[in-house]
Amino acid sequence: MIIISALMLAMLLSALDQTIVSTALPQIAKDLHGLNKLSWVATAYLLTSAIVTPLYGKISDLIGRKKVFQFAIIVFLVGSALCGISQTMDQLVFFRALQGLGGGGLMSLSFAIVGDIIPPRDRGKYQGYFGAVFGLASIAGPLLGGLLTEHLSWHWIFYVNLPIGILALIAIAYRLHLPVRKVKFKFDYIGSILMSISLVALLLALTLGGVSYAWSSSMIISLFVASLIFGIAFVYVETKAEQPIIPLRLFRGSIFTISAILSLLSGLILLGTIIFLPEYQQIVRGYSPTESGLLLLPLVGGLFFASLTSGRLITRFGKYKLFPIFGTLVICLGLYLFSQIKLDTSEFTLSIWMIITGIGIGSFMQVMTLAAQNAVDRTDLGTATAIITFFRSIGSSIGTAIFGIILTTTFTTHLTKIFAGSHFNIAQSINNITAGNYNLSTLPATIRIPILSALTLSFRDIFLVAIPFAAVAFFIALLLKETPLKQFTKDEAKADIVGM
Repeated sequence: MIIISALMLAMLLSALDQTIVSTALPQIAKDLHGLNKLSWVATAYLLTSAIVTPLYGKISDLIGRKKVFQFAIIVFLVGSALCGISQTMDQLVFFRALQGLGGGGLMSLSFAIVGDIIPPRDRGKYQGYFGAVFGLASIAGPLLGGLLTEHLSWHWIFYVNLPIGILALIAIAYRLHLPVRKVKFKFDYIGSILMSISLVALLLALTLGGVSYAWSSSMIISLFVASLIFGIAFVYVETKAEQPIIPLRLFRGSIFTISAILSLLSGLILLGTIIFLPEYQQIVRGYSPTESGLLLLPLVGGLFFASLTSGRLITRFGKYKLFPIFGTLVICLGLYLFSQIKLDTSEFTLSIWMIITGIGIGSFMQVMTLAAQNAVDRTDLGTATAIITFFRSIGSSIGTAIFGIILTTTFTTHLTKIFAGSHFNIAQSINNITAGNYNLSTLPATIRIPILSALTLSFRDIFLVAIPFAAVAFFIALLLKETPLKQFTKDEAKADIVGM
């Protein structure tokens, strides 16, 4: 449990860092005078962490996981400390990129090490703990970020990583004893470069599109085309490489392929929609970042309960297929309920909807990692885990972009309909709201209520559009084959390894 606790701390660092920064961004822009570069504080971390995630998985399969994991934590902590002492926006963006180079290995390697020390038959309950930590961090991040920024300073959203990371490092150094493989290998440099360029182009297109450039602009279209070209080249190179970064043979197995697709959809649906709940609470309901975080506790409770329960049931009965089916079905229900949200929907009703949605998320989100790990050889464990994590990250990026477009475009449509025939300056109003220049509570009721009604309809549209994606995930989950969860054999424990 000491080792598991250390791994959970490492995952907490990774999951928390993706959300804790969001509520501090306005204050960071004010202090560092860099509003025009603000989006890069998040983008720099996202880019570097996504690029290195598959690399960490492959390298750890080849040379052993403990030292690679320690390296990732140290790089992340160094980056965190440097972010905390940044004096300019350029410094902060650069150090966030450095932090991402470490962060990309934290989550995937945590799951991979669980795969090293716990057999699949007993792995469910432990991954249930990790799923609960991930969900808790996803919701608690904005709350903690708001508290630290309001009562200390934004620098502490980075400093808070240091004690957590140091505790994890100490526990891993003294209590984690993993085997190390003695394998001669030729690193796939060409594949790594092609993959990196393809990912950078894709993620830049998703993060800059609709913000810095129009989606129809030549810049965004060129980025998508470049991502596609280099992606095709990467796939070709991987078919020829002696030690490919992403072995395409893994996708020949239906269990691994379906797990990867479901991970992509889970990131798209869950992170792409849940991230907008705090925005709804702040923009429409007028709550502070701290209050909006507290109001999401029912979602955390449902997720926590379902994640722990599903993990224990998987360990007890050795069956996992039911949970993705049940989880995606419940998520469809949760999304439908949120698509009925109104301006006067009570907080109690919203809490019930959050509990239902949280149960759906917690029931299956981490099962995909377990299914994929159980379907591959132990020699591919790190690579397979990293690929599943990578697909979930890409899905969240795609979902955030898709639903962000829906929010802004439908808001324009609804506001135009509501104020049709009036002299209200719709374009200027939209610009002021999206730029944060309006304090809606100070506007006259004749203007404020229609604007809030339009915003509410736009948030409804987000959840409504997410339902088909959840339905697709449900039908794909039906195709997931269930194989007996393995136990380690003595031969597996001793083959080709020596103790560290």
